[in-house]
Amino acid sequence: MVLAVALLLIQSPGFRDVSAEFKMALANDVACWIDVDRDGWTDLIAGGVVWHNEKGQGFTKLAEGLGQVVAADMDNDGYPDLFSYSQQKLYHNEAGKKFAEVPLPKLPPTVSLGACWGDFDNDGLVDLYVGGYEDWEKQITYPSYILMNRGGKGWEVTWTDATYRSRGVTACDFNCDGALDVYVSNYRLQPNELWLNDLHGKFRNAAPEFNAVATSPGFDGGHSIGAAWVDFDNDGEFDLFAGNFAHVDDRGDQPKSRFLRNLGRKGGYKFDDKGTCGVWYQESYASPVAGDYDNDGNLDLYFTTVYGTASFGKPNFPVLYHNDGSFKFSDVTAGSGVEKQPPTFQAAFADFRNDGRLALCTGGHLFANERPAHNWIEVSLEGDGLSVNRSAIGAQVRIKLKDKTLSRQVEAGTGQGNQNDLRLHFGLGDLRGKVDLDITWPGGKRQMVRGLKTNQIVSVKYR
Repeated sequence: MVLAVALLLIQSPGFRDVSAEFKMALANDVACWIDVDRDGWTDLIAGGVVWHNEKGQGFTKLAEGLGQVVAADMDNDGYPDLFSYSQQKLYHNEAGKKFAEVPLPKLPPTVSLGACWGDFDNDGLVDLYVGGYEDWEKQITYPSYILMNRGGKGWEVTWTDATYRSRGVTACDFNCDGALDVYVSNYRLQPNELWLNDLHGKFRNAAPEFNAVATSPGFDGGHSIGAAWVDFDNDGEFDLFAGNFAHVDDRGDQPKSRFLRNLGRKGGYKFDDKGTCGVWYQESYASPVAGDYDNDGNLDLYFTTVYGTASFGKPNFPVLYHNDGSFKFSDVTAGSGVEKQPPTFQAAFADFRNDGRLALCTGGHLFANERPAHNWIEVSLEGDGLSVNRSAIGAQVRIKLKDKTLSRQVEAGTGQGNQNDLRLHFGLGDLRGKVDLDITWPGGKRQMVRGLKTNQIVSVKYR
């Protein structure tokens, strides 16, 4: 009995809704965590409103009307800028005080539900991949496009494509060749795309070649809404979780959500489709997000839904899944504090109190993490603004432990249109002593930082 109670306490997430306490009228809209004024406290953007973090004690409204955004420092001045994919507008961060619209070239006429930043040509400047969705009634497929950052010369549209109807867009150098690749979640039973980067910002779709379509026999693709790059098994390689909305139709069950395990260098960086791994079926699953909420070293999964009531009157709710290791996940939603959330695409993690515990923004609420913390370390990376973009988008950090390697990456775009904090969070369980950081910067250069104490936030600059 004592052991059972202890295990229950270990697995209990313990989230608490602090939205009312903080007097936040928070929109049930995709979320972006970013430290807009470089004060060391991550801020929150949701529903086009920038909420400034008052040292973990609350939030005040800084700006509004900016739309759905992803954030990175486009001009390497130290302040993260905002791209509104919903408005198709770019906003320059004026020293963390306000945001000014930046002129862009003529853009393809599109409707977008997600975009991501990344230095696709390794010139030290972040670029944009913008997903194009649809007009269902008019049967229009809107184009996706790449917007390349030319520094003082402005921006250039270098590629467009209107083959598929994209929703989520997320990037990772999954094959460790120094180039940032892009994974696109496509809807309407269309195949997902894995855009392989040639090191110079030219892409080809290699999803079939790498077994990354995320479908099942009898289907070309799924109703994918969002995906996440995550090292779920702590082997040092970035895996994929593809979140699929799935009806039951006359061909049987449509492709369900699935985990794709990265086989690493020995396996040619191809993906092994592991299936659902304990993520039980709901028809209207939407946007996934990963974070180690209990600091045990395993990255957990939170998964939203499109509908509160799906087909045949079946209730659908977002679910919190605990990573039990070895690609086994268990539903820990009951008693977590985030049970019975409304339909939402909002899902993003950040440590807004700087206490080593990941908070969750979802369903129009901010949930603080009240669970007693295991050991942890958080890492803020900064590029030099010349060889590496100032936000360090695309950088990867690994911490090698006795029997596993924890891996995190700096990303600006996950799931459908959300963004976790750029500061990397590592749960370390019961580990005591010091840890070493093995950093791979965009372009492939390695840097070691050794002998760091746990339970602190550290900053590392590119050198």
